[in-house]
Amino acid sequence: MRFTKVSLAGLGYELAPDVITSDDLEKRLAPVYRSLHIQPGQLEALTGISERRFWNPDVRLSEKAALAGEKALAAAQIDPREIGVLIYGGVCRENLEPATACAVANALGISNTAHIFDISNACLGVLNGMVHIASAIELGQIQAGMVVSCESARPIVELTLQRLLENPSMALYKDSLATFTGGSGAVAVVLCSASRRNDGHRLIGGVMRNATQHHALCTWGSESGLAAGTTQVMRTDAVGVLKHGVTLGIQTFAAFRQELEWPDAYPEKVICHQVGSAHQRTILESLGIAPSRDFGTFRYLGNIGTVSLPITAAIAHERQFLKTGDRVGFLGIGSGLNCLMLGMVW
Repeated sequence: MRFTKVSLAGLGYELAPDVITSDDLEKRLAPVYRSLHIQPGQLEALTGISERRFWNPDVRLSEKAALAGEKALAAAQIDPREIGVLIYGGVCRENLEPATACAVANALGISNTAHIFDISNACLGVLNGMVHIASAIELGQIQAGMVVSCESARPIVELTLQRLLENPSMALYKDSLATFTGGSGAVAVVLCSASRRNDGHRLIGGVMRNATQHHALCTWGSESGLAAGTTQVMRTDAVGVLKHGVTLGIQTFAAFRQELEWPDAYPEKVICHQVGSAHQRTILESLGIAPSRDFGTFRYLGNIGTVSLPITAAIAHERQFLKTGDRVGFLGIGSGLNCLMLGMVW
């Protein structure tokens, strides 16, 4: 897919207030570690994550997403009444219905003529939302749109801690390791017609690939398979996700550069979905990307699901890692398995 009329006009984000270190989690897991003869320090050693952030227990996801949305609109210099589509792309949502996007739209004062809905696709929700909005802009259906998300890892981490304390097994610990990388945060991305903001970051295209035969490698939901009303559980085959995710990433990256007609030197900078040190190292090596071309936040923010990649891009922009004219790749991958890569001229 190619775009010629779309600019990324503004990014906004909110960091959760409670800093939770890996040491904090391991102190709570001390009885499990003693039972399984695990040495302290393994969580950070295995993931490269020293800390992550949690919202307060009573947080409303829509409120934090709206705060990020206000910042993104201000950065884009776009009035909320100009937004033709507002999408909420988070894994975490306030209700099965209505769409969490409705509460965000109400808080922001979005026009009553706008399309308002949620998208759910594991860690790719925000990127999928960006593609939907970009397509609507390219077709001339809207002039501007926004995708927002807010993720909260505290509830599933607390449930997983309790489950391990009640059943300290090595198998459960391995299945739960990825859960403990989870963090919390909110983000918003505003896209608009390039004619509206010719100084924005041009979205030029992207590629999507899937390997749905591996859809069971990482699951989050109720044990009974119902959408609501039972205890939530998250299980991840971390080795399988890494192995098959990297294979899918290699296929997608090759198609991505071919689609955008980029030579080996491009993208000059990349922002990847934030998983952990092993994933970062393996994917960069597999794609032939030097670590100096990548910007990471997982060491201090953990894996914030759909928020991770765009919040990392926002911070990379603030710290001037992303410079005007850079060819930038947003390299996203999510459970399913799905891989979506977007290319921009910053």
